[in-house]
Amino acid sequence: MRNSVIKTIMNYSKRNNKIFFITGDAGYGVLDKYKENFPDRFLNLGVAEQNMISFASGLSLAGYKVFVYNIIPFVLYRCYEQVRNDICYQDLPVTLIGVGSGITYAPQGATHYSVEDIALARTLPNLIILSPSDSVEAEKCAEFSLRCKSPVYIRIAKSGEPIIHKQGIKSISEPIIVNEGSEVGILFHGSIGSEVISALKCLKRTPKVISLPMLQPLNFDFLLSNLEGIHTLITVEEHFIEGGLGSIIEGWVVKNMLNFRVKKLGIKNEFIHAINNPAGMRNLYGISCNKIIRTVEKAFLNFTFKK
Repeated sequence: MRNSVIKTIMNYSKRNNKIFFITGDAGYGVLDKYKENFPDRFLNLGVAEQNMISFASGLSLAGYKVFVYNIIPFVLYRCYEQVRNDICYQDLPVTLIGVGSGITYAPQGATHYSVEDIALARTLPNLIILSPSDSVEAEKCAEFSLRCKSPVYIRIAKSGEPIIHKQGIKSISEPIIVNEGSEVGILFHGSIGSEVISALKCLKRTPKVISLPMLQPLNFDFLLSNLEGIHTLITVEEHFIEGGLGSIIEGWVVKNMLNFRVKKLGIKNEFIHAINNPAGMRNLYGISCNKIIRTVEKAFLNFTFKK
């Protein structure tokens, strides 16, 4: 996904000399071509994250379209105050590219995990939150950010995620129907989509599957119009179970008194002390393919018994 994002920005930079790329001592190898092609519009500001964000806001005020690249804890957590005051408060068109969503960096530990970033980003007015599920969505997220006049946060994994959208997509501004189905709907974002698609292949009954690459703002009208005949919504995310997509959907259902059951699959809100690889962590926290299968089958079964 990160290669798709950077390639899209680099191609646009050939036609627009106001694109500026900043990194905080990250992206070695991935950003080499950009640095080589546009040395006067690329800076590595080192391990100084607060300065990096303030510098980006200054460039934006000077007329540049700025992209800031780093792993998520160092593009959002350590410099939250600067993102809040320098970028979001002034509604500047700066794009934050955060790498290592969820537990991508397992087993490097809590300092590198990004399992609360959506909850944190949701507190920032003006900030658009994008969480692509594959390189196709990632490319569209980059295209969106290039046109956007507001702050954007793109959270991506880094491990060569499989393609979900074989036919391509038009836009990421609306939820994307991945698979038509009935009664049960699966809503997801981010690289956990690979587990959802794997689960879909093993289910006897077919749920409706929807990817939500744009989490803030979320197009609820479009979502609702595509949920006819659905009684249960299952949210799946590689993020804390409270504060992310599950909480967004749960709040929407309650606020509007909608007739959906909601089941949330995500990571328990706790510090992660377990040591495992990403697949093992997904299994531990119940967001693996097998857990999704059991949850969907139970949702179908429970409703059948109650009818």
